[in-house]
Order: sequence, then C-alpha cells, then structure tokens
Amino acid sequence: MTDIQVNENLWTAYEAAAATGGALCARGGDPKEWTAEEWSASGVSIDTRSLKPGEIFVALRDARDGHEFLTRAFEAGAAAALVARAPADAPEGAPLLVVGDTLQGLRDLALAARMRNFGKRIAITGSAGKTSTKEILRAILAGCGAVHAADKSFNNHWGVPLTLSRLPMRAAFGVFEIGMSHLGEIMPLAGLVRPHVAIVTTVAAAHLEFFKSIEEIAEAKAEIFTGLAPGGIAILPIDNPHYEFLKTRAQAAGAAGFITFGEMAAADFQLLDYQADGDGARLEVNIKGDTMAFPVGIAGRHQALNMLAALAAADAVGAVLEPAIAALATLCPAEGRGARAVIPVEGGEALLIDESYNANPASMAAAIGLLGAAPLGDGGRRIAVLGEMLELGDDARALHAGLLDALLAAKVDQVYAAGEMMRYLWGQLPPEMRGLYAGSAVGLVGAVEDAVRPGDVVMVKGSNASKVSAVARALVGRAEQNSRITQESAH
Repeated sequence: MTDIQVNENLWTAYEAAAATGGALCARGGDPKEWTAEEWSASGVSIDTRSLKPGEIFVALRDARDGHEFLTRAFEAGAAAALVARAPADAPEGAPLLVVGDTLQGLRDLALAARMRNFGKRIAITGSAGKTSTKEILRAILAGCGAVHAADKSFNNHWGVPLTLSRLPMRAAFGVFEIGMSHLGEIMPLAGLVRPHVAIVTTVAAAHLEFFKSIEEIAEAKAEIFTGLAPGGIAILPIDNPHYEFLKTRAQAAGAAGFITFGEMAAADFQLLDYQADGDGARLEVNIKGDTMAFPVGIAGRHQALNMLAALAAADAVGAVLEPAIAALATLCPAEGRGARAVIPVEGGEALLIDESYNANPASMAAAIGLLGAAPLGDGGRRIAVLGEMLELGDDARALHAGLLDALLAAKVDQVYAAGEMMRYLWGQLPPEMRGLYAGSAVGLVGAVEDAVRPGDVVMVKGSNASKVSAVARALVGRAEQNSRITQESAH
C-alpha cells in the first residue's frame, strides 16, 4: 500500500461548516438571498497555482491576501472557498464557507481531520533531516497501511495544519514535519498534531539569528514532546550533546517511553558500519540486540542515521521491521536533497550531487562529507559549490570560515562560493582550492559549467535564499538537453 489516492470526498460542505463554525453561502445577487450550497471536496489548497479541481481553496492572508485570487481558484476548478469575507468580484454563485479568520478555519479543519482519523501519527523536528526522515517513513510504512504525508516541506504555521486538514479518514499513518525559527513555534503545532511518536533528528546550529545559543535551540526542539498523545513515544538522537536535555524534557512532557538511535553502543537502533555503494550505501546495524546488514538507496552517513530514526518510529507504531528495512533499498533522494545526475561534459561525464535545498552548518558538513565519499572518475576532482548559510546571527562569520575543516577532510579540490558570508570561508581557503567567489550564486553558473571535466563530482549546497540551486538547475538542464538530443538521434 502507499499514499492514499484521493478518489473520494475528503470534506462535504456540512462537515467543513461544522468543523469551522462557518456559514455556507453562494456569492451573487442580494446577500440576504445567499443560499447554502451543497458541495464536496477532494482536498484542500492554499495556492491557486497548484490547486487541483475539486479542492477547497483557503484564502489565507500572507504575503498576498488569498481573497484576491478567488476568481482564479474557481477557474482552476475549486469546489468551494474558505473565506473571511466575500469580495465583490467573487464569481457569481461561487460556493463559499465564511469564517472569522481563514488561518483559524484551516486549523479547525485540521483538528476535525485528526479527530475523525484513528491511525497513528508521527511528528518530526530537528535542525536537519526533517524532510528526509519524513520521506523515508513514507516509504517504509507503505507496506503496512495507507500513509499520508505532505509532498513538500510544509512544516510551518500554515503548512502543518494544511497537511493535517488533508488527512483522510482511512489513513493508517500520518507523518508530519514541524519546523521553527523562534521559541514557542513548535508547541502549538505539536498540540494540533498530537503525535503518537515524536522524533528529534538532531540539534545543531540553525536559525541562530533568533536564538541566544544552541541550548535554546534544543529547548525549542523539545517543544514537540508537549504534544505527545497519551502513551506517546520519544525518538532521540543518543549521540547528540543535548540528548540528556531532550530526554528530560520528554519525561516532563509525559512521554511513556524512549527509543534511541545513533552510533553509540547504548543506542536501541545503532549504526555499526556505513559503506558507500554507488548511489546508495550498505549499512550494518544493531537493532535492539540483533545485528543485520542491508543495502539502502540513499548515500550519506547522516541519511543512515535518519533511516534508523525512521525505523525506530515505524517500530513504535507497530510496523513490521523486515519489510520496512527492505523498502530502504528502493529509496531515491529528492531534488535538492542528495539527488544525483550524470552531467555530459566534453570528453565524458561528470556527476552532480544536488544538496541545494537549504543549509545550516550541520547539514553543510554532512553534504561535504557526502562529496568526500563519492567515487571519482579517472582524473576527476571533487568540486563544492557553496551558497551562504543564513540566519546564523553573530556566529555567522566563524561558522562559514569553520567549513574549511570539513572541506579539507573531504579532500575537496575546488570550491566555488557565493554570498557575503562566504567571503569568510573564501579567505581561509588555500589558493589551490579556490575556484571562484561571486557576490551571488548566479555569478557562478557559467564558471562552474566551464570548469567541470570528465570524472568530476560536483556538490551544490546553500540556504534557499542564496539561490545556489541555480547552479544545480543549470547542470541538470545540460543533462536533460543531452538526453533529448540522444533520444532524437535514436529516432
């Protein structure tokens, strides 16, 4: 089994109205003559660009006011719209559900969806690895029942309730990632999800601009335990310096049990050995006293630890581990999170490792380590393309400069760097390691394309706002263009 395909009604008009306390009406003519509309919806959307026919459009007020897009939503096939007002230019006869506040209305839908579902819920937070762990869980739980999880990193104040509002009544498992950039943000989201299992993947330097210390980040991550359902289990990274603090916070929140993962001998799910193997790896692990070895489809020691956290969570919700472990071999890294592509270059091929989806010092070091472990072709070099890491506060300069140790350990041959903070790393690099520095990632695209030679491995990493993904897209575009040319030649 896999993700539930929504071929049935997720919400009827009256269920949605009962959940939100909203008023059902249809826009058009005299407001005194608005009539309640009967409709049903197959999903929930907040974005007209991705809205599918039959979904409820929720008009959130964010960077733009969603009420401005009602016409577009109904042109795209929305079944109804959740609104706080009925704009004069709303399509005539359009079915509306009017509430006092649309974000609260979305939360109300989410709560009702949770209350009518009797499956198991898993929530994930951490300074890195949230989305990867979510996707691993999606894959390994699929053999045990229908799995519901967001397709994207919907982990903020609207993303979590949006994902939960889409939870089908029949789902056996719901997997939710919860992020934050300030203290107090995780607690209400964890309380909304009420997970049976809560995972902290790691605690590391991230969003330091908004925190006094990494200890305060640990405090924020520990908020996830406050939402645990009765009998809930905490999954904890035993190798992390903040493990004991996290455990204390989980105990105080009423966690009924603990499962640990990591490389220490005391871990319940212990990584004994990691060996890179092509695009994947082979792991040797000890799971609750039993030693076993198996292949996995995603490379990276950090990903191996994410897999152990996911297996621990699957075990905690009653999944059978044998098929879950077998499913790990079928994993493929997502775009921007370790996805690999063969790049045609003059005289041969190079390899791209696309890690361009966001970065902090922990995930940056992991990605550099992944580059260091990647096998080179004949005469090949290891090339790191790095965009700056944001929201690191007063420590930003030192944390960027400190990446030098990871680059040296990984035997990286060339570095291409972009962004103001990357100047502090650039100044530390040995001259022979310097490829090019640019103020913005766009300025690196042509230079990287020209520099890549047969046998090279290129890894791209940086915060989303650094736009370093432009380099990865350019290289992938070259690969796709070559593929099209090859196919056309074959015909």
